[in-house]
Amino acid sequence: MKRCKTSSRQIATVFIAAVIAATGSVFAQSVDQVLQADLRRLSLAQASQERINSVVERTRSLSDQYRAVNKEIDGLKVYNRLMTAQTNGQQATLDDISLSMDQVDVINRQIFPLMERMIDGLGQSIALDIPFLMEERSNRVAKLNEIMQRSDVSVAEKFRKVMEAYQIENDYGSSSETYRQSLEIEGTVRDYNMLRIGRIGLYFQSDDSRITGAWDVEQHAYVILGNKHRNEIKKGIRMAKDLIAPELLLLPVPAARPAGEAS
Repeated sequence: MKRCKTSSRQIATVFIAAVIAATGSVFAQSVDQVLQADLRRLSLAQASQERINSVVERTRSLSDQYRAVNKEIDGLKVYNRLMTAQTNGQQATLDDISLSMDQVDVINRQIFPLMERMIDGLGQSIALDIPFLMEERSNRVAKLNEIMQRSDVSVAEKFRKVMEAYQIENDYGSSSETYRQSLEIEGTVRDYNMLRIGRIGLYFQSDDSRITGAWDVEQHAYVILGNKHRNEIKKGIRMAKDLIAPELLLLPVPAARPAGEAS
């Protein structure tokens, strides 16, 4: 009887062990399945996250490109506005140039006769003036007439030359100078020291100061002055050479004539 109980216990123990073993095996399989499922979910999650990251990166790149394009568009708008203003200004300049070119022929037809009259007037003024530096002044007028015939000189340059000659003649009236010139006095030709005082007086004196004279407007010739003017003219020559300080000169000058009276 005791043996049977012992055998039953052993059988029960073996059965329980078998059940436990089977249960453990099933549990182990369940755990492996759970772990594998977790791994698959983790893998899927990582893949999803990578796709999300990729989408985010593309979205961020597109956003950056959009901002860059907008910035470039704003810059192009400013550039176009400036270019439009510059183009309008250039077009206005071209219109002015076109108008000026249309008027060039008219201006040339008007300015050439004017310059010719100015040159003729300059020549007449020199001929009627006291005879100082006559060769130099006459050559200047001759060169102006020569320039007027040249096609390689622009109208503007021709006009500038004419105005320059007028300015030189104008400056003579407010200046004084001394220079050397050959004169024939009383049948003898020799060099003299010339003294010009503006346009009111032209005097001459020999190097030894023995011969002193002036241009006589009435006689239209050089005449010899008395010794009383010798020192004044000598002093004037020294002043014109900047050898002494300027001071008052007592010199004979032609009397003023009424307006329109011929010489």
